Amino acid sequence: MMTLAQHLAKYGEYHRDHRNVLTHAVGVPMIVLAMMVLLSRPIFDIPLLGVALTPAMVASAFAAFWYIQLDFKFGLLMTMLLAVFISLGKLIAGISVMAWLGGGIGLFVVGWAFQFLGHHYEGRKPAFVDDLRGLLVGPIFVVAEALFALGMFRDLKREVEGLAAS
Repeated sequence: MMTLAQHLAKYGEYHRDHRNVLTHAVGVPMIVLAMMVLLSRPIFDIPLLGVALTPAMVASAFAAFWYIQLDFKFGLLMTMLLAVFISLGKLIAGISVMAWLGGGIGLFVVGWAFQFLGHHYEGRKPAFVDDLRGLLVGPIFVVAEALFALGMFRDLKREVEGLAAS
């Protein structure tokens, strides 16, 4: 299994133009929120466990497991962020059918428009075209880039830069 640094370096190869990274900082969270909105329905009540599950919760659980396997600290952070996005998605989906579909589809389309604009600047296709894991790496890449910009995880940043240079 590839390490977090290896995934970030590989994904970063497709995201060298600062405008592309900026469009991803907007577009990727929009897409994740869109997925949480759209997957917040239907709700499956499980009375024996006293819980109500949505497809968003199930998908996020799988993603969180992958993130934690990749890197424990980043995985916990991503799990918390996914929980926030699940909550926001549930709120939007609970307003009305129009808010659920309109909000979810609107966020999805605008988020992808940002992605493709960024790749227009980059002059290169999105990473997920070559490796579907790019759909999972994108959100952790955006989080890592934000943390790097704040001066955090300097060792990881150096490792990613070293891998990218080789």
